[in-house]
Amino acid sequence: MKMDIIPGCVYWITGLSGAGKTTIGKLLFNEIRKIKPNVFILDGDIGRLTYNDKIGYTREEREEGAFRNSRVCKMIADQGIDVICCTVSMFDDVRKWNRQYFYKYYEIFLDVPIDILIKRDQKNLYSNAIDGVEFNVVGINQVVEFPTNPDLIIKNDGSKKPQQIIDEILNKINIRSV
Repeated sequence: MKMDIIPGCVYWITGLSGAGKTTIGKLLFNEIRKIKPNVFILDGDIGRLTYNDKIGYTREEREEGAFRNSRVCKMIADQGIDVICCTVSMFDDVRKWNRQYFYKYYEIFLDVPIDILIKRDQKNLYSNAIDGVEFNVVGINQVVEFPTNPDLIIKNDGSKKPQQIIDEILNKINIRSV
């Protein structure tokens, strides 16, 4: 008897550095894991340490890294595993590719005003870019292609607790039917 594998869903969480992608991604992972045991989380920072370690920070290099993230997600999802990808990857071409090649795809954009990101600045990226120490910082001195048609836009300006954001995501994607 032949059993076809139903591809997993890809939850693409995007936003600028400091928007809360990893925090929200980990919480979403924990919620989905309660219902489905096969869930994988791919964080852009971890991807950069492992398979994108030779990728630089120019626009072209960042786009190549984003496409690599997409292809890794596809390989995993095609095995019936849901994937939560937390990555800046602010490129229209990448998101178009995702919509074309993923069986099930939810794009979640964490929208945070730049002044709040500058205040958060956990990695000192924004302050270094403003001071002229860092170049190619997305949102400061590198062009951003913000998502134009995400499945969900979340204003993560600090007015909502992370669990409220997770509840909003779960309601939107109707997780019980995934």
